[in-house]
Amino acid sequence: MKFLEYTPLDRINDFLDHLNLGERTIKGCLEAYSCKHTGTDKRLSISLEHEILDYLGKSLDTDSSSPAEFLLSRSSRKALIYLVLTLYHMYPDYDFSAVKAHQFFTEESWNTFKQIFETYMFEASKEWSETYGGSSLLETLYKALDEVVKLPECEIYSYNPDSDSDPFLEKGAIWSFNFFFYNRKLKRVVSFRFSCLSNLVAEGFLVNGSTYEDDGEIFDDMDM
Repeated sequence: MKFLEYTPLDRINDFLDHLNLGERTIKGCLEAYSCKHTGTDKRLSISLEHEILDYLGKSLDTDSSSPAEFLLSRSSRKALIYLVLTLYHMYPDYDFSAVKAHQFFTEESWNTFKQIFETYMFEASKEWSETYGGSSLLETLYKALDEVVKLPECEIYSYNPDSDSDPFLEKGAIWSFNFFFYNRKLKRVVSFRFSCLSNLVAEGFLVNGSTYEDDGEIFDDMDM
C-alpha cells in the first residue's frame, strides 16, 4: 500500500485538524492509498489470506449459514485484505486480525454515510460555510473523494470495532466514525475517520469517573 498525496484532501484535513468548538473539538482525517504492494505488504497479505482460509474451513464445517460465506469469494477476500492493509499503514504499531476485522466492517451506501455525516458534522459544516462560503463541506468532500476514487464506482465500508480492538479511540471521545471508500478498478482506498472529543476531559476538568451523559442526550432524537 502506498500513501497518495492529493491537494483536495489536504484542504479538508487542514480544516478538520482540531476544529475547536468550545467544549468540544471535531477532528477528521482523510488518507488515500494505492493498493499496490510495497515493503512487507506481500508477506502480510499472504498471512492474512491464510488466516481467512483457516477461518473459513472451520466456520463452514460447523455452520452452513455462517456470515463467513461472504469470504468464499476471492474478490471479497481481496477487498478485506486491502482494507486491513490500510489499517496496518494507518496504525503500524497495532496488530490487526483479518478475521476479527471482518466482523467489524459493514458495507454501507453513500446515503447512509451522508446521513451520519450531516447529523454529526453539523457544527463543523456550519463553520466551513462561515469560513469558506460557496460549496458546503459535504459537497467539497464528495468532489474530493470523487477525484481520488470515483465515488459512483466505490464500495463504502464502515469500521466499528469494539473498544478492545479500536486503535482510533481517543481520550475524551464523545463519538467517532471510520469509513473506507474502495475502488476495485483503480485499486485505491480512501479512509476517513472523524470524531468529537470533549475538551473538558482532555484538559482534565472531569474527575471521579464523571461521564458525558448530557452530550449523548443531544443525539438521542436523531434518526440513525
